[in-house]
Amino acid sequence: MNHVIDVQGLTKDYGQGRGVFGLTFQVERGEVFGFLGPNGAGKTTTIRQLMGFIRPTAGRATILGMDCFARAAAIQAHVGYLPGELSLMDDLTGDGFLRFMANMRGMADLGAAGELKELFRLDGRQRLRKMSKGTRQKVGLVCAFMARPDLLLLDEPTSGLDPLMQSRFVELLLREKARGATILLSSHMFEELERTCDRVAILRAGRLAAVERTEDLRRARTKRYRFSFPAPEAAAAFAAAWPGAAREGSGVTVALTGRDELPRLLCLAAEGQVSDMAVDGGSLEEAFLGYYGEED
Repeated sequence: MNHVIDVQGLTKDYGQGRGVFGLTFQVERGEVFGFLGPNGAGKTTTIRQLMGFIRPTAGRATILGMDCFARAAAIQAHVGYLPGELSLMDDLTGDGFLRFMANMRGMADLGAAGELKELFRLDGRQRLRKMSKGTRQKVGLVCAFMARPDLLLLDEPTSGLDPLMQSRFVELLLREKARGATILLSSHMFEELERTCDRVAILRAGRLAAVERTEDLRRARTKRYRFSFPAPEAAAAFAAAWPGAAREGSGVTVALTGRDELPRLLCLAAEGQVSDMAVDGGSLEEAFLGYYGEED
């Protein structure tokens, strides 16, 4: 069995429809598993149960075969965790906090922490209380990754980071994935999940709406290819050769699901001497909105 995380019927009922209900999923060794959902969908509640911070109302969650609540201390010793809301020792400097956490984990070598600080351009000399939200988030990231754990639970890890640091986080995640780490990642960032995750779980009002492979979602989506031609006559000839194409002047739009027909479409466009092309749709965001529908 390769299940690192095994969740069966996990429920935490806070009343009035709040909490998570009947969650069942597994995370395999070496997999990056994404949690996607709006605020209040249950992502943080699920991760806190995996960390053993709260007892389930019903169901069970295990990590490496150990019950997440009964064996919380043993599990936490092997997990890199980043909470959605950081609670840090504000009187310490960033470096002081990292040294404190390293001592708690029995880490003698802080070389990895130094590399991570350089990656995120973190100056750890400032006291935590004076740091911006983004800088505090960098401290949390370094703390989660510095022991090079085999399992990482990350709740909104790029919250407060600028686009450059978000990109560096994705690079780090892909590097950890290549190393063989197992990662559960909760995020609102569609591109972040799409670039890193093998599978994505979509949560809606505390329940699983779907668990899909990212590649399957990508293949199943409809994309719209917009072609521009040098003259309306060329556009008309291209549109006539492709059933369902929509033409407007020198432009033609083709909706395509999957990739099988893409090579033929591009060859036909090249024969018509296409001058420009743009692609719309097919994002994880569209799949997510499809599960939530217009009501939300």
